Amino acid sequence: MHVFVQIPCLNEAGTLPLVMERMPKRIPGVDELDVMIIDDGCTDDTVAVARRLGIRHIVRHNGTMGLARAFRDGVDYALKHGADIVVNTDGDNQYPSERIGDLVRPIIEGRADIVVGDRQTATIKEFSPFKRLMQRFGSWVVNRAAGTHIPDAASGFRAYSKRSLLQLNILTEFSYCMETIIQAGYKRIAITSVPIVTNPKTRRSRLFHNIFEHMGKSAGAIIRSFLMFRAHSVFTWSAAVPGIAAAVIFIRYLLFYFAGQGHGHTQSLLLGVMLFIWMVVSLLLLIVSEVMRAQRRLQEDELERIKEIEYSPASRGLWQHVTTVRDAAHDAAHDAADVVAERTGETGETAWGTK
Repeated sequence: MHVFVQIPCLNEAGTLPLVMERMPKRIPGVDELDVMIIDDGCTDDTVAVARRLGIRHIVRHNGTMGLARAFRDGVDYALKHGADIVVNTDGDNQYPSERIGDLVRPIIEGRADIVVGDRQTATIKEFSPFKRLMQRFGSWVVNRAAGTHIPDAASGFRAYSKRSLLQLNILTEFSYCMETIIQAGYKRIAITSVPIVTNPKTRRSRLFHNIFEHMGKSAGAIIRSFLMFRAHSVFTWSAAVPGIAAAVIFIRYLLFYFAGQGHGHTQSLLLGVMLFIWMVVSLLLLIVSEVMRAQRRLQEDELERIKEIEYSPASRGLWQHVTTVRDAAHDAAHDAADVVAERTGETGETAWGTK
């Protein structure tokens, strides 16, 4: 059993040592444990600090690409290096590294494919009452959309089995947290949670500037994911409610019509016709959404097979050889750039898009 712990980083030179301080060296049931950072356009010494801490696996972005892309690229790297389980934690030391063993245990024991660390937000002192309320409400909305029972849907402290990662496809650009839960519910991937206690806050979030921005972005991610995977539910209700209302109006009009009072209820008849048209349009959209859902399921099955081939041992050996050669060239170019910078008095990674 091979576990990869990935740490997305954006200028985390000061907090990364805290994350690694309690990082487990061994986990019962795990044969190999690796740690990786995703350098999401860091402009400080995060990469140098990571190397001093003994982290050998580093995924680099030339610029800041966001948490969702960092997660996706980290997963790709981990699977190509033979990961059976991928754990995601944060570089700001929010989550307790020593609990990674507890996080992966349900997967090792075959009880789940995704495990989410429940921060027990009601106990976090840094959270205002309003933020706690919004966290509970957001988790309730996600669970309703996904058909799951995860107390803390926004938690980024998670463990994923290789099987689940082959089935999941990250499409959002903001945060993968909500989307993966909705996908897991839709695809019947076993998901559970374990209670954790977070560490004291070290800095403000870099994902958003205030709670309202976070609410807006999270709501957008939830709506997009819900419409993508459960659009048929929306169109079913959109057809059923106007259809029932139109039927009631038509029956009411017919009763007045046969009673000789139809001329005074023309407005009701027009309203019924409008609702009937609404129902017909919704039914047509429902048919289209069902056809698209079937096509998407076939495409996702095909994509899963492609991933299985891509991350197979044979492909992994070839990819690791290519990566070794590429990283050697990268380090040589980086060292050469440092020499030039020292001679000319310039700073920065000239060859890699950071100046």
